[in-house]
Amino acid sequence: MRPNGEARMTNDEGSSNVQMTNLLFGLRHSFVIWHSTFVICLAFAMLPLFADPPPSAKDILASARMMESRQQIDLQGQLRQDNTVVPFHLVQNGPLIRYAFANPDEVLQLRLGENSSRLDLVTGDGTEQFAASKLEQKIRATGVTYEDLAFKFLYWPTARVLGEENVRTRNCWKLQLRAPSRESQYSNVLLWIDKASGALMRMEGYDWNAQLAKRFEVVSAQKIEGRWFLKQMRVEELQPGTNHVQSRTYLEIKR
Repeated sequence: MRPNGEARMTNDEGSSNVQMTNLLFGLRHSFVIWHSTFVICLAFAMLPLFADPPPSAKDILASARMMESRQQIDLQGQLRQDNTVVPFHLVQNGPLIRYAFANPDEVLQLRLGENSSRLDLVTGDGTEQFAASKLEQKIRATGVTYEDLAFKFLYWPTARVLGEENVRTRNCWKLQLRAPSRESQYSNVLLWIDKASGALMRMEGYDWNAQLAKRFEVVSAQKIEGRWFLKQMRVEELQPGTNHVQSRTYLEIKR
């Protein structure tokens, strides 16, 4: 039996669909690192139910960005891959998100705008834009890159709704987003967004050979001070052209 205040989102869970719906209504942010991404704290909030006909991809993404920019968060977290543990402090004040890493010290600031996101490096002299050439670098040798934290894909202009699909018993909109240029490590991204709550349940990133390269998926959530937050997200790096998982990184949020 799991302690009170924790829920695991598994395919064979015994709770009813009604209970899961009540859970996800309190959840919000899912896949960033996914902001980040690649969030990193994924509190979900209920979005208005979409009426027929289905909403456009533009409307779905606009709603997700709007809800994401309203968070007020101050939590501890970590990236964990095998024996590597990378702690971080996550603070969000509306559209401004800061990730603070130690050993060595590194502070990243993500600003969520209406039409784009901006990732900055915070220094003693202020902030400077994070170099585009470094966005594909991995954070402390984990499976999460700086680009994953920047949520750039949520602003890609070419997007379409592929249909509906269930993820862990949840009925989701399935979207495809195409990169506007080769500046991204991904040529296109698939998103599964819970229809009832607006939660990002899953993300798949494809390389420029159209091969699946990375998958993000929410594993569990926790209740903190009456609100639901991400507890654990799994990030899998796959060998291109196969389903072989080369590495697994877990993004975990602590109380």
